[in-house]
Amino acid sequence: MSGWLDVHAHYVTPRYREECEVSGHGRPDGMPSLPGWNLEAALDVMGTSGIAAAVLSISSPGVHFGDASVGTDSAARALAAHVNDTGAALVAARPAVFGLAAVLPLPDVDGALGELTRVRTEIGVDAVALKTNYHGRYLTDPEFDSVLGELNALSMVVLLHPTSPPGWEKTALGRPRPMLEFLFDTTRCVIDLILSGAIERYPAIQWVVPHAGAVLPVVAHRVAAVAAATGMGVDVPAALGALYYDLAGLPLPVALDALLSVVDSRQLLYGSDFPFTPAPAVAALAGALAQAPALRCVDLTLASGTTAAGLFPRLAAAQ
Repeated sequence: MSGWLDVHAHYVTPRYREECEVSGHGRPDGMPSLPGWNLEAALDVMGTSGIAAAVLSISSPGVHFGDASVGTDSAARALAAHVNDTGAALVAARPAVFGLAAVLPLPDVDGALGELTRVRTEIGVDAVALKTNYHGRYLTDPEFDSVLGELNALSMVVLLHPTSPPGWEKTALGRPRPMLEFLFDTTRCVIDLILSGAIERYPAIQWVVPHAGAVLPVVAHRVAAVAAATGMGVDVPAALGALYYDLAGLPLPVALDALLSVVDSRQLLYGSDFPFTPAPAVAALAGALAQAPALRCVDLTLASGTTAAGLFPRLAAAQ
């Protein structure tokens, strides 16, 4: 266990925390609070867990805290610029240690396109982080086509991250949404991308699915069977096999084996989910993954020829 690339690592700035709390997201997605984050703690957990580099991103609830309007769009654009600039400064200070997945202020499409242009031309990013839905609107919403089209034109790596689904007030039954709702929303989002044809329409986007594929491995063949029976004509297992998957969360003892029954091991990437997964748990889970028989021949580092190096060439060259 040495030299892994972490593609599911978050950061929390003081301003981001304050704006979350003011907007009613101090207990994001039903969790007790936003976890603390600082550079020293991040470097410490990386050293303890054998992580050579980490791609930083903002977690749920993202940066747009209200329905689309002049006020909330403007605030979301400003907050996106703040967190992206902060992340870029972290990368500039330690270019071999950190990468950045930029946040976009969706569902504000004009703001998202503007921020995507800015981060690509002014500060440089390694990926873009997208939530599975934005105020109940999934990524296949027609108004988001221009954003996906631009990401496709740029051949961007897109790190998906779940958030509370529409209707969570009834489905979560009072429990924190990361317990179940996040997994189902990831699954819903990815299946929608496949069945809608979005994966085929935007073939240059390199999608990274979180949490060992969530529920996808379990439902893939059922979805494929129903799709075939209803004339959709989509090869769901093949589409899933073309995506990438991080191992954040709890891939052991069951989820990893289920995922590898659907996709090739070369589609795997490491993820810590720090600081939403506390440092001791990150180290313990990383140690368990290092000993997992299913990963014995899987290289999760940035070494030449690995999946991580192919997706994140700047970080690979910096090692």
